[in-house]
Amino acid sequence: MTAPTLENQRAKLIPLDLSNYKHLLDIAQEKNLIYYSPSNISTPETLKQYVQTAVDGLYHNTTLPFIIYDKLKQAYAGSTRFGLINFNNKVLHIGWTWIGHNFQGTGLNKHVKFLMLHYAFETLHFEKVEFRIDERNIKSRKAVEKLGATLEGILREDTVMADGFRRSTCCYGILKREWNNIKDHVFKNF
Repeated sequence: MTAPTLENQRAKLIPLDLSNYKHLLDIAQEKNLIYYSPSNISTPETLKQYVQTAVDGLYHNTTLPFIIYDKLKQAYAGSTRFGLINFNNKVLHIGWTWIGHNFQGTGLNKHVKFLMLHYAFETLHFEKVEFRIDERNIKSRKAVEKLGATLEGILREDTVMADGFRRSTCCYGILKREWNNIKDHVFKNF
């Protein structure tokens, strides 16, 4: 599978790989950027390893990783990806999203999610998009709920964090049959 470039008037999602990940070095080192993630991207070495894992998934058709470029600020803003892609069941996850503190709350993430949902439902013709979020991450949970995603359940203490804490994970989903209504109401100005 080849990773596409997705863009609208605000955001551009560029395929992430080992040739361009260095655009994210400064952002990846921001304090508490991925506090609720079991991943570590805080050093150039751990960021490279994180990207290598994403690229490996691309070659195995299980991930599509992207660099997020903010066209309004004309700057690289972070990273996101499609993951756990299941072509048989037509289900995938959107996640592994981190955006620099200067880009948070600016509307950029909503544009990113629109591009990804549009691609998942209207190009790939998938039946469901899922989001997995740390139960404690209220900010991200509210953002996904504003997109129209439904909380489907909580996996209790299913993920070990870097500090040994066992987090519980909230599982959200959007079905293809819900997409047109979400697009018309949540993304009506896109």
